Amino acid sequence: MTFRLPITFAALVLLTIGGCTHTGMRQAFHESPPSATGAPTRVLAVYEPWFGHPRHINVGYSSQDPVTLKKQIEEAKKRGITGFVVDWYGDREPFIDKSYAVLQSLAGEQNFTVAMMYDETDKEAEQATDDALVSFDSFREKYLAPEARGSQAYLTYKGRPVIFIFPKGGHTDWNRVREETNKWSSPPLLIYEFRQTPYAAALDGFYAWVNPGKKGWAADGSNWGEDYLRDFYQTMRTKYPDKIAVGAAWAGFDDRKASWTLNRYMSQRCGETLSATMKLPSESYPADNPLPFLLIATWNDYEEGTAIERGSAKCDAGAKAPAR
Repeated sequence: MTFRLPITFAALVLLTIGGCTHTGMRQAFHESPPSATGAPTRVLAVYEPWFGHPRHINVGYSSQDPVTLKKQIEEAKKRGITGFVVDWYGDREPFIDKSYAVLQSLAGEQNFTVAMMYDETDKEAEQATDDALVSFDSFREKYLAPEARGSQAYLTYKGRPVIFIFPKGGHTDWNRVREETNKWSSPPLLIYEFRQTPYAAALDGFYAWVNPGKKGWAADGSNWGEDYLRDFYQTMRTKYPDKIAVGAAWAGFDDRKASWTLNRYMSQRCGETLSATMKLPSESYPADNPLPFLLIATWNDYEEGTAIERGSAKCDAGAKAPAR
């Protein structure tokens, strides 16, 4: 079944594997009309590059396999996804660094974009800040330099590279990082997870992330984050109109089988969670002033049950549509 939704980003088709007996994950989004700036929303997806490492579950492929990565890029492009935002830890995780290198190189050949999501260390303040400074400099030299393989594929906005930040310990002094990165020939745009932070002035924007909302995680998975996303879009338009807003959509969440589980669960609701989270941006961002980016969380995080790569889980025959 196909639904046409009044949203303003590029065509995105999410194909279900195994199918659902209710509405399914299959969604078709038609090309949005050009905005006043001629730039429709760019759809990105978070990519986890650690599969094949023994610390992570076996998903049937290695994130360092060029054949696999090329197929993933091709499939993402078919669905209207224009780039992957890739978790990266600097020298702390050599396996992930190698995966990123292969992915950026291939993206440069495939008319696809990549961006780094820096995973902050949970060390104390001075160590955390030093790690960020060293990691950012290393990334600039290895991946953003003109001679770096695939550097032309790196995600930019108004001519500047975009770096996402995933907070961990929250101890990094982003004022110091901002001061140093402003010295780059093309200073990066720093996009932080939407949360309270004393460093808002040093940041260029915020991205939404999987969140069940004010009521927290429900045992039946029914809290899918509607109030959280509405608050995000409202806050970005009213409190941070001068910053970059990166919206989010997700299919669900489930870490109950992970070795480090926190027993968090958000039901996919036969594809309705993804559908609902993708509808919300159009309520705050009209076609003539669209959201710059929408981030799918995630392409392939199987350990937290957010992956869209292989479609949605098969629904029970008695599954019900969510209340509207």
